[in-house]
Amino acid sequence: MNSPYFLMEKELPWTDLGGGVKRQILGYNQDIMMVKVAFEKGSIGAAHKHPHTQSSLCVSGKFEVDIEGQRSVVSAGDGFYVAPDLVHGVRCLEAGTLLDAFAPCRKDFLP
Repeated sequence: MNSPYFLMEKELPWTDLGGGVKRQILGYNQDIMMVKVAFEKGSIGAAHKHPHTQSSLCVSGKFEVDIEGQRSVVSAGDGFYVAPDLVHGVRCLEAGTLLDAFAPCRKDFLP
């Protein structure tokens, strides 16, 4: 289970998650996965948890991030870390993109 070596943005499909959020899967194998998530202003990444470790980079825009009740606003260049099984979510304050890395791979994201 591996993605291709080279992943060209214009050739990769987006998955519409509804509510102004869409996801594009980048490189992965069973141990790691990178995912780009684009948000329209006002959209919500609903509070959830998963057994994966997550590290995220705010590529553009501005987001209010909540991790286990701790809140902070991140903008381009900022990041956040989510340990396994912590409840977390985001609210998009200015349209933008998050780049998420997961370990192990989020198999539930694969077709």
